[in-house]
Amino acid sequence: MNITETFLIAVALSMDALAVSIASGIILKKSKLKNALKIAFFFGIFQLLMPLVGAFAGTFMKDLIAAFDHWVIFAILAATGGKMIYEAFIIKEEEEKFDPTNLKTLLFLSVATSIDAFAVGISLSLLSNSIYMAVIIIGVITFLICFIGVMVGDFIGHFFEEKIEALGGLILVGIGVKILVQHIF
Repeated sequence: MNITETFLIAVALSMDALAVSIASGIILKKSKLKNALKIAFFFGIFQLLMPLVGAFAGTFMKDLIAAFDHWVIFAILAATGGKMIYEAFIIKEEEEKFDPTNLKTLLFLSVATSIDAFAVGISLSLLSNSIYMAVIIIGVITFLICFIGVMVGDFIGHFFEEKIEALGGLILVGIGVKILVQHIF
């Protein structure tokens, strides 16, 4: 596999993480640079590690995960997105808002957006002599794309303010539904 193919795989794998990054940038109110780096770091690391784990797990795991990965992704994204939508319309200002930089939230979102990378890792191990270069490229590309995504979300958020968190929630639910529909049909 050549560098162009690896780059395209990295970009494709990072699209779900990009959407979550944009949604996160929309709802964040302070420390944009610090939070953009934190979110991008988590997504980049998980996109780097999951294909590596997939490559080491071997092809026997592919059948086990393929049966339910879309349900796991859907459940995590729908629950997170639903919570964001609920908080945008129901929870008052004084109450704690959804925080995409919370460690638990970041871990859930990082796993949810990188499960496909696990399966790709299995394929990469069959296609490439050196999986290490591929996973480094995937991690770096995801980091850069997600960092830009948070900053774009921040820019968009300033135009819409208050209820924009609902849009972020809808994006997460939409990604979950898309993944579920793709895998079912």
